[in-house]
Amino acid sequence: MARPEESLLGREVAYPAHYDPGLLFPIPRAPARAALGVGDELPFNGFDRWHAYELSWLDGRGKPVVATATLSVPAISPSLVESKSLKLYLNSLNATRFDTPEAVRERIAADLSQAAGAPVSVAFGLPPLAAADATATCIDALEIDIDRYGPPTPDLLMAAANGDDADETLCSHLLKSNCPVTGQPDWASVHIAYRGPRIDRAGLLRYLVSYRDHAGFHEQCVEQIFVDLLARCRPRGLSVEARYTRRGGLDINPWRGSPDEAAPPALRDPRQ
Repeated sequence: MARPEESLLGREVAYPAHYDPGLLFPIPRAPARAALGVGDELPFNGFDRWHAYELSWLDGRGKPVVATATLSVPAISPSLVESKSLKLYLNSLNATRFDTPEAVRERIAADLSQAAGAPVSVAFGLPPLAAADATATCIDALEIDIDRYGPPTPDLLMAAANGDDADETLCSHLLKSNCPVTGQPDWASVHIAYRGPRIDRAGLLRYLVSYRDHAGFHEQCVEQIFVDLLARCRPRGLSVEARYTRRGGLDINPWRGSPDEAAPPALRDPRQ
């Protein structure tokens, strides 16, 4: 079983001169999920939506082509794809000739599907930038004291027990976690939509900030937020999306939602 410390993260790596799908490094999802008490029957639907800003190849006559792309890895896939390996893989296309853009798209989709263990969708282009969301309430301006920065602390999460229900979307731009291999910071905005007992906003903000010194991959952090909210606050419907800032020409946007929840519209944050 591949382990994160065996990946190319944190290592000096030569720029790939030739197309090489072997650069893709899958990381099994099961161990991190088992630590959360999640087994084969997942309590969520979801995907990991990647935005690729630095994609290039050569056309049939050797002329460079540049593009952007949106990649979607389903949450049911046995493995996630480590981000530096994806960057190196995409760079390995730079000196490779393809007769048509569709041939490039099909090749990327096939290689990523092989690495993840499930069908990965690939489309050229990026989602639009998000406008100000009047339907989401940002909780970052709450006047509260915070003194816990890791590990994540689920006991900070509280929901009303007096029958006070809510159907709302809360957001925060203060989510930060660290790469479990390199220790480098990962920054994100998180959107939490739920239906059920009203969630205490101060406790939620303290909980999100408690990821600040936590080491975890983007996808794993979002799944932990979902599982903790589900267990502690008992919503009837829940959706958690994090939009992480760009690194190495890529950003990752994991979404996890209750089985009956529709996926949020694909958007990019201004920080991305």
